[in-house]
Amino acid sequence: MKRRQLLGTAVSVSALAGCGFLDDDPEPAPRPDALQPVLDEALKLAAAHDRAVLAEPGLEKRLTPLAADHRAHAAELAKVIGATLPSPAASSAPPSDAAKSVAALRKAEQAAQKTAAAACRAAPANRAALVGSIAAARAAHAEALR
Repeated sequence: MKRRQLLGTAVSVSALAGCGFLDDDPEPAPRPDALQPVLDEALKLAAAHDRAVLAEPGLEKRLTPLAADHRAHAAELAKVIGATLPSPAASSAPPSDAAKSVAALRKAEQAAQKTAAAACRAAPANRAALVGSIAAARAAHAEALR
């Protein structure tokens, strides 16, 4: 092989390597959206309210609207972040007393409100209104469960 051909081949190979063509490293996985934890909590809260209603049917009027709020929040969040919502699973609830169920739900709402408030503070303006509304709804839910 002549010197010019060798040099031309070396330049071509290095150019391809520099473009990532010969790079064997896989692309890094995309980072999850910052609102994914808020979406996950909305789904968990809706399911928790549904389980409490199954355990204590007398709570249906009180908890069903709260569960519906969480499902609506999950749908909006999924739309914003481009996520697909899982299909609703059938909930089964072990027997429990209503006071413990409501107290546990209130605690879960308070924790989820803190997550949403933190996400709101960190969110860009085009997402802050949605997440702020969700944080406010979760605070209102906690108060409704007193």
